[in-house]
Amino acid sequence: MSERFRGGADGDASVTVPSLPRRLRPGDTVALVAPAGPVDPVRLERGTEVLSGLGLRVVHGASILAREGYLAGPDAARAADLQDAWCDPGVAAVICARGGYGTTRLLGLLDWDAMAAAGPKILLGSSDITALHRAFADRLGLATLFGPMPAGATISDPEGPEPVTFAHLREALFEGGTPAPVTGDRVIVPGRAEGRLTGGNLALLAALCGTPYALRARDRIVLLEDVTEEPYRIDRMVTQLLQAGCLDGAAGIVLGSWVDCGDPLPVLTELLVPLGVPVIAGLPVGHGTPQMAMWLETNVAIVTESCSVADTFRDSDAAT
Repeated sequence: MSERFRGGADGDASVTVPSLPRRLRPGDTVALVAPAGPVDPVRLERGTEVLSGLGLRVVHGASILAREGYLAGPDAARAADLQDAWCDPGVAAVICARGGYGTTRLLGLLDWDAMAAAGPKILLGSSDITALHRAFADRLGLATLFGPMPAGATISDPEGPEPVTFAHLREALFEGGTPAPVTGDRVIVPGRAEGRLTGGNLALLAALCGTPYALRARDRIVLLEDVTEEPYRIDRMVTQLLQAGCLDGAAGIVLGSWVDCGDPLPVLTELLVPLGVPVIAGLPVGHGTPQMAMWLETNVAIVTESCSVADTFRDSDAAT
């Protein structure tokens, strides 16, 4: 296990090489859990069938269909499902059924020592699950997969998984797969950059400012995306990251989807161009369709000539 990160936004990231989980093989067991919002049982059933169709054995957390207001059950139950799945030696991946709200409430309830002792495995999720991606990077020194979730749109729609999304997720999840570079549609600042990918949902990254899990961008490529946020709110959240020092030393910025956010690119351009690093936009990552999967805490390269980000995950680097 890699050394753990220490400190907040201005702390030193002492992990030089993250732990990379073994990717999936047919016959592996994956556990679905609900760390955030309540799960639609019909979508959960469809998503489970999709994963089973890939040759995986799918198990559900005990409280996955619980509901308590806007949460998928009490905090303690959601945290227990997540920890039990992670610490089960028979589980190769823990997959979050959907996002929503509530994941940050779990970070102080998890036994991080027990989870570290369980060793590396795959964590998949996006949106509100950004909180887990940040915590797993800092507390476990682990690469995690930011991508579509089985009870969310693109995977559990009635007509079946969105083909481009599903193909890219399969390549990212399974041993031997080679995910295609993720291509955007606009170069805001030209250039090339390499570094470990970090970031995720902007609202969650802003919410983590001032916590032990605050974003630290030095020498990193930073992914930012969001949904249903007006440009003035995006302005406020990016300004918060800048003023908190969370984007200091970033090597590059990649902007994902901004579904139902109006046109945030003018304010994003105004705020990010002064960083003086390559910035590309329009990557289909985060929300919307298609929805590509990207391995956080692995090395990526921005190539603005092709307006793309290439992942360098190799199975030879992963745990066996």
